[in-house]
Amino acid sequence: MNFKYKLRDWNLSGAVLAASLLVVSLAGCGADKPESKMTSYSSSESKAETASLFTVPQDQMAHVQVVSVEKSTLPRVLRLTGAVAYNAFMTTPVFSAIGGPVHELLVAPGETVRAGQPLLTVNSPDYSAARSAYIKARTAFLLSDKFFNRAQDLFAHGAIAEADFQQAESTRNQAQADFQSSEDALRVLGINDPESLAKNPPKTTSQIPVLAPVGGEIVERLVGPGQLLQAGATQVFTISDMSTVWVLVNVYQGEMAYVHARDSVDINTDSYPEIFHGRISYLATALDPNTRTLQARIVTENPGRKLKKDMYVTASVNAGAIANALTVPDAAILHDTENQPFVYVQSTVKQNEFARRLVQLGDSHGGRTQITGGLKEGENVVGDGSLFLQFKNSLQH
Repeated sequence: MNFKYKLRDWNLSGAVLAASLLVVSLAGCGADKPESKMTSYSSSESKAETASLFTVPQDQMAHVQVVSVEKSTLPRVLRLTGAVAYNAFMTTPVFSAIGGPVHELLVAPGETVRAGQPLLTVNSPDYSAARSAYIKARTAFLLSDKFFNRAQDLFAHGAIAEADFQQAESTRNQAQADFQSSEDALRVLGINDPESLAKNPPKTTSQIPVLAPVGGEIVERLVGPGQLLQAGATQVFTISDMSTVWVLVNVYQGEMAYVHARDSVDINTDSYPEIFHGRISYLATALDPNTRTLQARIVTENPGRKLKKDMYVTASVNAGAIANALTVPDAAILHDTENQPFVYVQSTVKQNEFARRLVQLGDSHGGRTQITGGLKEGENVVGDGSLFLQFKNSLQH
């Protein structure tokens, strides 16, 4: 019995010893494993960056151009969105001075007209009455003027009394006043030469033309045949000189300090490849309460009349320079599936190890892009060849 107990105690002690040896062995293996695969990185690299490090074989490093993040002076170019509008100083709304239905339209949008050219005709009883009153007043004045001249001659020779002469003079003056009043009434209606109505009577006495007050292009037609016009209240056309147009853009509060009147501006639109040139002529005195932006007005040359009203455009304003801007080549900037910009940063330990890092972008000019966050001066990033690294990175993952 004692031998049995001793044998069992010996077996138990051996098992404990074997288990102890196994624990020590596993602990030793665990200590060797991290040490064999440990890589030392600079303190500037985060754990996330360390985890995303990947290696490019040395024989493929020729496809990768590594450049330094450096400070430089970068031109500040503001890109403002806006729309085209008519040049209000060169645009005139045309109103009908006479009421009545439209008889005939004589011009169409897109046509160029001269000042005084008929645009449409209106059937107007008011015009007929004004024309008739003018002809009567003109005839009465001519007759009274003739009587006055005769009375003046007779009075000079003592053939009539002074009272008769004064009566002839009074009649002439009243007729002249009526004549001038009727003439002015026709001029208000757009008849600049009322005398022609008496010398060359029109075929129809109720139709009056609406004349163009200025020369330019018909850009809008606002009435149709038969439409009833109200005197002085109905706009019939819009005439504009389209050789220049306005571009109205919105300036955010953070950009207001860099925008000034008379700044030169380049206008781009998706409709045409060429660039249109203009200058800022006016900055609003108050912000838009809805968008919290300031409206700027740009006067732009419009060769070929290509810029149309309400066309969306982008205005590039040269607004000085950004000193000590961190920049990288444009080729270094890539975008992920969420359109977030990132660059590939070279490891400080091994030249063929790289990590992807998100960055914040600023202005871009002359092939270089400003980095406002995510990089420091002196760090190395991939320029040409960043797309190659993106492909290699996707294969390793």
